[in-house]
Amino acid sequence: MTDTDLLLDKIYDSGLRLDYIAKRIGISRQTLSMKIHNKSDFTSPEINGLCDVLSVKSLREKDAIFFKR
Repeated sequence: MTDTDLLLDKIYDSGLRLDYIAKRIGISRQTLSMKIHNKSDFTSPEINGLCDVLSVKSLREKDAIFFKR
């Protein structure tokens, strides 16, 4: 499960728009929004793409955002 607050904070801090991020990882803005809000799950390639776009470098940060317990 994605930690919506952490991911939205990371997106906000990046200064990037959702449209741009979605395009970069190959999904629509609507699909990205649904995944951010846990209506559907991110795939592994989407997670890796988001980490690249948002400059998430550490495994700890990646786990905190995308694998909330």
